[in-house]
Amino acid sequence: MNKSALILSCAVLVAGAASAADPATIDWSKIPAVKVPLFYPGQSSYEWLRSADHKKAQKETIEGQACISCHKNEEKALGEKLVKGGDLEPMPVKGKNGFLELSVQAAYDAKNAYFRYQWKTNGKAGIEYPYYRFDGKAWKVHGGPRLDQAVQDGQQPAIYEDRLSMMVDDGKVPMFAQQGCWLSCHEGERDLNAATKEEAADNGLLKAIKKTDVRKYLPASRSDPQDWTTGKSPDEIARIKTAGGFVDLIQWRAHRTNPVSMADDGYVLEYRNFDAGKNAFASNMDGTTKQPKFMFDTAKFGARAVAVADLGKKDHFLIKGANAVPFDPNAGWKEGDLLPRYVLSAAEAAGSGADNKASGSWSNGVWTVVLVRPLNLANDDDKAFAEGKVYNVGFAVHDDNITTRGHQVSFVRTVGIGTKADIQAVKLP
Repeated sequence: MNKSALILSCAVLVAGAASAADPATIDWSKIPAVKVPLFYPGQSSYEWLRSADHKKAQKETIEGQACISCHKNEEKALGEKLVKGGDLEPMPVKGKNGFLELSVQAAYDAKNAYFRYQWKTNGKAGIEYPYYRFDGKAWKVHGGPRLDQAVQDGQQPAIYEDRLSMMVDDGKVPMFAQQGCWLSCHEGERDLNAATKEEAADNGLLKAIKKTDVRKYLPASRSDPQDWTTGKSPDEIARIKTAGGFVDLIQWRAHRTNPVSMADDGYVLEYRNFDAGKNAFASNMDGTTKQPKFMFDTAKFGARAVAVADLGKKDHFLIKGANAVPFDPNAGWKEGDLLPRYVLSAAEAAGSGADNKASGSWSNGVWTVVLVRPLNLANDDDKAFAEGKVYNVGFAVHDDNITTRGHQVSFVRTVGIGTKADIQAVKLP
């Protein structure tokens, strides 16, 4: 998306909202920019931090000492060491950067909070997501993130979208202020000594919440905080949620949300959940027919499918109301035809899951992303930004065709809405 598209998209975000600023007209040169260092963490999970392998620090970690109290200004050295391989990185990714600097600016008015992020990518912008490929008989996944064994072995091409995440706590999650997103990264999750399908299928909590794998979770959701298998009952977890013991997870995605000017809204407690309602992207696979649900409108896209030769050369977003039409199984599909795994729709996004608007532009190797989030949200799955309050936040960036733990992350920072904090949101005139 180019700069002019960013301006147009940002203007659309708040059309009709008389009391809200137009993000495209905010003079960001007058808003202080805070440089937040992000580093590659490898497999430094919640459990590892509390083990003897975390030399001379496990006792302090268990007691709740802040990570930054020992590692202030060490982010670059840590990331560049961990990314190369070793005990905390058994599968190093060639050319992966261990460190990046995220520029964060914040503003607000009577209606919204506005965040502007900028970072330099490690290569081209990742605006594609793995596809479905027709092999002559069936549609199978094509492409994957660079931590996948099939990609490292050369059996699949490296394809994955860039992503920016912000995790938010309002002070109700024990130890988040000190240890941030490490509270959500556990053994058993994908690319963290992942639980087997059989182990996940046999777990009582995962059965109860109808999940088939282990994703981010908070220690309070387990009877033993260091054992993912010891999940508390859904009733106990509901009580924790009602008390505010969850963290908000806001994610901007270069393929699945940016083309429709949104960022998805979720939260972490017993699992990495999406908020109630419906977000802007949905699976493009029909579970019954085992065929895609939508294909491209030839008149608008120029073809019914994506050609392998065009990967990385133009936008391949499948959007309802713009270039998507119902899939026709009799359209003469050929081996090698590709269709996106997700179909997008801002119009169908609804409820708490549709709170966040966002738009990103990539130019000269740098992403600029503007996020718009309403103030004073009353949903039971949101952390509500409000004037005069301070929040604990953690940032993460995924780029260079990678996902899961292959990101760069920050130690905890604070955001103040019109009040003193590491990152202070400035009130707009």
